[in-house]
Amino acid sequence: MFNRILVANRGEIALRVIRAAHDLGIEAVAVYSEADRGAPYLEIADDAICIGPAESANSYLDISRIIAAAEISGAEAIHPGYGFLAENAHFAEVCRSCGLVFIGPEPEVIDACGDKAKAKATGRRAGVPVVPGTEGAVDDIEEAARLAEEIGYPLMIKAAAGGGGRGMRLANDADSFRNAFTQARQEAEAAFKDGTVYLEKFIKDPRHVEVQILGGADGKVVHLGERDCSLQRRHQKLVEEAPSPAVDPALRKRMGDAAIAFAKEAGYTNAGTVEFLLDASGDFYFIELNARIQVEHCVSEMVTGIDLVQWQIRVAAGESLDFTQEDIKVTGHAIEFRINAENPERGFAPAPGKIESLFLPGGRGIRLDTHVAAGYTIPRHYDSMIAKLICYGADREEAMAIARRALREVKVEGPGLATTVPLHQRILADPGFRSGNVHTGYLERMLAE
Repeated sequence: MFNRILVANRGEIALRVIRAAHDLGIEAVAVYSEADRGAPYLEIADDAICIGPAESANSYLDISRIIAAAEISGAEAIHPGYGFLAENAHFAEVCRSCGLVFIGPEPEVIDACGDKAKAKATGRRAGVPVVPGTEGAVDDIEEAARLAEEIGYPLMIKAAAGGGGRGMRLANDADSFRNAFTQARQEAEAAFKDGTVYLEKFIKDPRHVEVQILGGADGKVVHLGERDCSLQRRHQKLVEEAPSPAVDPALRKRMGDAAIAFAKEAGYTNAGTVEFLLDASGDFYFIELNARIQVEHCVSEMVTGIDLVQWQIRVAAGESLDFTQEDIKVTGHAIEFRINAENPERGFAPAPGKIESLFLPGGRGIRLDTHVAAGYTIPRHYDSMIAKLICYGADREEAMAIARRALREVKVEGPGLATTVPLHQRILADPGFRSGNVHTGYLERMLAE
């Protein structure tokens, strides 16, 4: 086992990894930018090193600075968290070449899974159902238009190296296709420095259901059930739950088996998430694999009792899983609400600032993952998420009841501050959500109404 690891991230996920390391008896080194100087969670780390100015490109995305911090601090391994460099195959390769263990899959696997076109090809080889579309990237607009006619409209144009809804456009017909294709390529180039796109059949009103996988150092792979992430705004998840209200035991087994088949075909180790679209008839289609820990991993931990971040570290240290698929039981229900410093009444405009008064809920069935405290100034430079509220009950009804109580208790106050808490309260009161009858476009329609 490692003696000391470096956490190449910030905020809530950095604190989550530090705590997991300490539970394993491992020292944890934090890094921070000038914007995060003085953040309360840095005091919990065994050491903290400044790696540059507020801009991510010169701090959290600067590989040389992070490697230097690891070497100076005596860390043996680096945990990337999520976002920033978490799915950067080059970063994983640099870690390896510098004698540092990257806590995640091998760089070759990250590269293969990170390219959505390559990932779909892997899915086909594994016998996993994939959304109809091009088998690889499409560069020429004339060829793309011809293929679009073969696939059929409506269809999605997606960035091969994309994520978070960027580099993605919907084309409803041939007349709108060329403009959508050009826009998707331009946005992908700006966001990822890679304008490669592929085409995919558009599935109307699907659910977004993902399966958490965990691969041991010996190649054994298990799944921890599914999460439903259908409540999204502009492809950004806001509410996640486990298990999915739309998945019964038979479908859970089919989706879990498909996720494991994909992971084995890809040679995947460590924690990852296989994402599917689930249509109204119960058919599901592979869309991508996220080669990292997810923001919403907490709900899977709550219903299985397995600490995914600890196991990330243990697998990276060479350990095999000490449990089998039959040992994993999904018990109860967990719902996660992302609390963002955004104003839903003003188009979700960022609303950072100094937290002058803070009260966070607790009690039975509550898990609160956050890095903020009273007196903390939320930086404007990074993602707006400041907390994750996870509510657990014996069943979905109890989890929602606990969530209603918990959200009433949340107080985050300061000049100019606003959060998504009122929106979550509206979601909990919505008949469609209460019945579990939602899809990826549901929240957008609810907000429009």
